[in-house]
Amino acid sequence: MISAFDSSDRARALALTPVSRETEDRLVAIVALLEKWQRTINLVAPATLPTIWTRHIADSLQLVPLAGDAVRWVDLGSGGGFPGLVVAAALAERPDADITLIESDTRKAAFLREAARIAELPATVLPARIEQAAPKIAAGVEIVSARALAPLPKLLVLAHPLLAQGARGLFLKGQDVDNELTEASKSWRFKASVIPSRTDKGGRILIVEQAEPLVSEAS
Repeated sequence: MISAFDSSDRARALALTPVSRETEDRLVAIVALLEKWQRTINLVAPATLPTIWTRHIADSLQLVPLAGDAVRWVDLGSGGGFPGLVVAAALAERPDADITLIESDTRKAAFLREAARIAELPATVLPARIEQAAPKIAAGVEIVSARALAPLPKLLVLAHPLLAQGARGLFLKGQDVDNELTEASKSWRFKASVIPSRTDKGGRILIVEQAEPLVSEAS
């Protein structure tokens, strides 16, 4: 079977977000496994396969430098592994790296677990709903991430147990992020900044450092 992936796309992605050769090897292993599993499980949109390196890998990698020295991550709704698996691949050489991927779809969770195994990633996969898993693992987490998971008001609900314990949110969003911020401000008090994506002209990265629900006067 001819691979759906474009080798030149890999070169473009790594020019945007350079990594060590060891990290690249881990990412190659993840992509190869995804190609195999994609035949039976919809891990990513089929139309994005030829540009998986720029569309998914580099898009995820750009979060790593924004986290500074943080090595304890929780990725919400990891799906096909973006950004969680990619972050784990990038941090695998750090001795204290500990990446938790939460994914309620059991088939996707099985893919994530196998990818973590073959690429030797410092990743733990929790096949559970975020609402159930996040509060139990919140202590000590430094970064909580998510990509295309939910509009910001709902995303803050899901991430709040981690944010309340001091984690910083790194959320990959689209060009509608300003409207999401407006809607979220109606029910949340939060400190956030927005920076442009390095890989998607319409993409944005939302950095959330604090978030607390507003209490209405009637409550």
